[in-house]
Amino acid sequence: MRGFEKLDFENLATPSYVVSADLLEENLKKLADVERRSGAEILLALKGFSAYSTFPLVRKYLRGTTSSGINEALLAREYFGGEIHVYNPAFTEGEVSRLAEFAHTIVFNSQAQLDKFADFARGRAKASGNAGLEIGLRVNPQYAEVETQIYNPCAGGSRLGARRDTLRADAAKKIDMLHFHAMCEQNSDVLERVLSHFEDKFADMIPQVKTANFGGGHHITRADYDVERLVKIVRGFYARHPNIEKIYLEPGEAIALNAGIFATRVLEIVQNDAQIAILDCSATCHMPDVLEMPYRPQIVGAGNPGQKAHTYSLAGRSCLAGDRIGDYSFDAPLKEGDILIFTDMAHYTMVKTTTFNGVNLPDIAYWNDALGKMEFIKKFGYEDFKSRL
Repeated sequence: MRGFEKLDFENLATPSYVVSADLLEENLKKLADVERRSGAEILLALKGFSAYSTFPLVRKYLRGTTSSGINEALLAREYFGGEIHVYNPAFTEGEVSRLAEFAHTIVFNSQAQLDKFADFARGRAKASGNAGLEIGLRVNPQYAEVETQIYNPCAGGSRLGARRDTLRADAAKKIDMLHFHAMCEQNSDVLERVLSHFEDKFADMIPQVKTANFGGGHHITRADYDVERLVKIVRGFYARHPNIEKIYLEPGEAIALNAGIFATRVLEIVQNDAQIAILDCSATCHMPDVLEMPYRPQIVGAGNPGQKAHTYSLAGRSCLAGDRIGDYSFDAPLKEGDILIFTDMAHYTMVKTTTFNGVNLPDIAYWNDALGKMEFIKKFGYEDFKSRL
């Protein structure tokens, strides 16, 4: 398996997330090339990948991070440095006061939040010696091509981003940046269409700001992603809007795409209308997007139901009746102790785990295939479960 050729899977502790340093750096090099050729600046979106043990590598290539709230921002301050951008649908005064001390950009979500906090944040920043603080506003271009509605920021009734008709004519005077985020795991052709709607809806405001943020959801490191088109889109926006000094992109998934695995073992095989393999992991606790999206993760050596000789329904350890990962087929019968390797499990996994039912959180490890070196970053136990309660 590329990036894990030297890893001894059979003796790997389970359940565990293992991030490949080699594959992560491969993604980062692609992103750095996009920065160089387009003129955009790419931020690590911590909501998708917050494994701070990897930050020494990530910050060699990226200038900063974007956070969804105070705790991610504090993590960025402690372990990453660089530019710290923060957005939340609704901040408290205490959060704004603290963030203004060190953030590069605070992005508000509405006219009301701007009125309440923009001047306050600038004053607090100046008093704290952070006079360069910039204020952003997230806006809703009222166009997206996200099929799964739970992930669609522009769905009807969305609370994410201000529509133009909710903003006063003088709103742009309070801000330095316009920010939109309307994509999810998509290619640059989608960005082109979203951007057209953004430029149409906010044509009067764009000339009044100095930076623009095109949000996340850009699958830049995916094999079929049209990088040349992205470069053209970014450079074209700069050309059309000479007042814009910086354009930001903030992918989370693209940074760690295909850079990690999740290892789990078979605990038991039971029969109930079908062969069911109970694993030492849980969909709801360890890979909740399998249920939320939903999607079917890939397993090394496995096929679709019926494709190979032996089909099993893979299930987790929690009491949730629907704690099922999906149906997979294998060349040989599964047995107790067999290890299964799920691919592409670095992003939106570690950040979304829970200890529901007291199920242990998976270990986190960092693997360098070139050196054949494994570093266990964190092992979890009872104290981790107890401390959350």
